[in-house]
Amino acid sequence: MTSYDVAVLGAGPAGLAAAWRAARRGRSVVVLERSERLGGMSASFDVAGVRVDHGSHRLHPATPPRLLADLRELLGADLQTRRRHGRLRLAGTWTGFPLRGGEVVRALPPALLAAAGRDAVIATLRRRDDSSYAAALRSGLGDTLYELVYAPYAEKLWGLPGERIDAHQARVRVSADTPAKLAARLLRPRRSGSRGGQGQVFHYPRRGFGEIAEAIAQAAVDAGASIRTTTEVSAVAPDSSGVTVETAGGGSLSARHALSTLPLPLLARLSRPCPPADIGESAAALRFRAMVLVYLVHEGGRWSPYDAHYLPGRETPVSRLSEPANYRSSVDDPADRSVLCAELPCAIGDPVWRAGDQELAELVTAGLAVSELPRLRLRAVEVRRLPRVYPVFDTGYAARLDVLDAWASSLPSLTSLGRLGLFAHDNTHHALAMGYAAAEAIGPDGALDRVAWARARQRFTTHVVED
Repeated sequence: MTSYDVAVLGAGPAGLAAAWRAARRGRSVVVLERSERLGGMSASFDVAGVRVDHGSHRLHPATPPRLLADLRELLGADLQTRRRHGRLRLAGTWTGFPLRGGEVVRALPPALLAAAGRDAVIATLRRRDDSSYAAALRSGLGDTLYELVYAPYAEKLWGLPGERIDAHQARVRVSADTPAKLAARLLRPRRSGSRGGQGQVFHYPRRGFGEIAEAIAQAAVDAGASIRTTTEVSAVAPDSSGVTVETAGGGSLSARHALSTLPLPLLARLSRPCPPADIGESAAALRFRAMVLVYLVHEGGRWSPYDAHYLPGRETPVSRLSEPANYRSSVDDPADRSVLCAELPCAIGDPVWRAGDQELAELVTAGLAVSELPRLRLRAVEVRRLPRVYPVFDTGYAARLDVLDAWASSLPSLTSLGRLGLFAHDNTHHALAMGYAAAEAIGPDGALDRVAWARARQRFTTHVVED
């Protein structure tokens, strides 16, 4: 049985970052990844000769300076800084996104603006209600904005009405959740591009977002790490002396410590000995929202000048439509065609998940028409299905997650991290920060510095998802 200092389970951003940092610290490291491609949901691939991502991905300017400096060193000039140029569909019209005060005022009907203004005044006098996602945003922003944007988007993204979603979802997904914060967001000057983690710019690699994962993986290998793709973990047996990892096909290895980015419910199923029944019940009750990605090849050059179109309304199941070539400047992108990526949140087994390629293409193009988007000259369609995209923070999830997290934290010689491993709805820069912190919390003897990791976990609770 081959033995390592650190075994990393999963080669998404968190796992790859952890492997790189651990290898740089002199640890022997192996990474096990079920897929043949590195990067998880942050990977890139080709459609019709155009480099595309799994939906819309950006490296936000809120990325900590230390992380950004490392990525600039790895990617060089390929890591471009771009100005955001998106649109949001509101009340049957389009306005720029990120939102700008003047544009919103010009775009929305006067009666709607007046109602939102009245709500804002009332909200300043109202005590915040954190009984649900809906209650938190209604009390913070008022009924008008909630019904216009957040109510339909909640149903689309998580498949639940806002009253059945935990208020924590509002805290991690809506940074401008009071009139004062919203006003500051709308009125900020353009020159404040990256200040305070918000802004009008983003970072993106020339060869697709997956270039980040690819560069980190290569750096990990250069530092001595071993990366095994198409290797599925079938069992994990941690004890006080280390951890044994079994893989599909009968292989096994041992490590002094394992860093798991596997989905937390999956870790519970793979753990040996099997956890108590209440752990299994809590794991089974935690749900992820799935997504179907429909890639539409457009004939005749760029489809639009915008990088992304946000569609919160109920008139189409598409939540966001992105054009990857508009995220970057690259001579490798063909001039005679472009590719759009339509994101359709769904549940595994529902009609959207089961639909065929042509049916999905028709569903998306119907949404384009009703949303007053440009006509598509369709050349080809490609579909990808992702079973775990967004954790569903439904009411009652916190108690279930606490039980499962306490069990995982008690496992000797194993640390769970990453978006799936912590059941967190985070950005890529958050996942990278988790990987760094986990690697740095492992001492020379292979033991986890639990105080350092607890401090890191506390920092993670302040993460707010940035669109």
